[in-house]
Amino acid sequence: MLLLIGVAGSGKTTVARLVADRLGWPWRDADEFHSPANHAKMAAGQPLTDVDRGPWLDAIAAWMDQEIEARRPAVVTCSALKRAYRDRLLAGRPGVRLVYLHGSPELIRARLAARQGHFFPAGLLDSQFADLEEPGPDEHPWVVEIDRSPEDVADTVLSLLAADAEDAEVAGEAGEAAASPTGEQWQVRHGGQRAVVVQLGGALAHYEADGRALLDGFGPGSPITGGRGQLLVPWPNRLGDGRYRFGGQDLQLPLTEPEKHNAIHGLLRWTPWQLLTRTEDTVRVGTTLFPQPGYPFLLEVAAEYRLGPGGLEVAVSAANTGGVPAPYGVGQHPYLTVGTDLVDTALLTVPARYRLRSDDRGMPAGQEPVEGTPYDFRTARPIGDLALDTAFTGLDRDPDDGRAVVRLAHPSGLRGVDLWLGEGTRYVQVYTGDTLAEPGRRRRGVAVEAMSCPADAFRSGTDLTVLEPGARHVLRWGLTPWGPS
Repeated sequence: MLLLIGVAGSGKTTVARLVADRLGWPWRDADEFHSPANHAKMAAGQPLTDVDRGPWLDAIAAWMDQEIEARRPAVVTCSALKRAYRDRLLAGRPGVRLVYLHGSPELIRARLAARQGHFFPAGLLDSQFADLEEPGPDEHPWVVEIDRSPEDVADTVLSLLAADAEDAEVAGEAGEAAASPTGEQWQVRHGGQRAVVVQLGGALAHYEADGRALLDGFGPGSPITGGRGQLLVPWPNRLGDGRYRFGGQDLQLPLTEPEKHNAIHGLLRWTPWQLLTRTEDTVRVGTTLFPQPGYPFLLEVAAEYRLGPGGLEVAVSAANTGGVPAPYGVGQHPYLTVGTDLVDTALLTVPARYRLRSDDRGMPAGQEPVEGTPYDFRTARPIGDLALDTAFTGLDRDPDDGRAVVRLAHPSGLRGVDLWLGEGTRYVQVYTGDTLAEPGRRRRGVAVEAMSCPADAFRSGTDLTVLEPGARHVLRWGLTPWGPS
């Protein structure tokens, strides 16, 4: 069940109807539960008191219990301005998801002024904002900005519902298969943060902070497309013709990007990974990369995802447990989002002095300074209509912690997410998704891929890691949300 909350004019009724229609769920508007006396009082411009609201909240709760008892997924709206009101509606109902429709007073005041035929006068808005106690992280709200069309807001709610791996029943009610195509879903939490890692490829499926999704990821009922969140081992990006020479051997890998005659993104994306350890805020997964045609080397690979006060930290390690040196590279492929419909209006910062030119197969074709080119994002600016599938290097790092920080910010500049590049990262690929197979996913998120080496490193040797027997390599990166919730 979804409980949509927010002040009058935030679009609760419209969004609830759109979401319910898409899911085929019943829905009710909180206004239907008000007594005639409450309606009359509000129409006269008199704010309701807690005494007035008590029977109203009880009536909403009774309807929720009725739907829960009948095992019917449903949508209900309620302003629920105060924490005590929300506690009254949520207590003892663990399957209810809280969705907070958030907008500025100026935006909502303008909407109320334009609304016709509703009993709630715009003059009462100030009293609503005075009463408003925004949901805290411990309430695990989904915070959805309303500065878009109702259809886009509804799409965001549906995306969050699809990404919610905590409750298999809710996922099933949303029409997703009980048996996930990505295997087991391992969830971790810290404060208002939540992340989901999946069995298939050890991929990062979801990350949110204070109810805001910061990855354009995938839900438990969806397959992985576009490389979302995948670990790229033992090489990131592309390897031309899948052919290379190492240790005196000519080696041929399967061509997994046949249209460009390349091998792409390693060998472990579609293999099941094992859960190694798990706590409330940390999950560690791993697998063995066995010798095989084209890569006759033995590696033990692990990925640790840890949530903390600074956000999400990821460490991807590989140890050569074989008897001969092994060529190695690594990367990861998350798509960042700041809630915009398309990435065009988002503000991007990439602290890199150089970019790699590439040919039509994605192979490096030289390096050039970004200064004076459309690829200079050292100062934050909108992405615009620029199509990016570009590797950057010459990263400017913080002298204290050694990290380089790629930033994606909301057009307001008031909030966003940083992807930091730590140990083992020499390159970052930025991709706006213009060539994704699913037209509806194009330019919806920005892939920011931490990489230890560039494309075709197995052939060129550029920044290729050679793991001696017993040696270990670690790549570290992470996500830090910032700005008001």
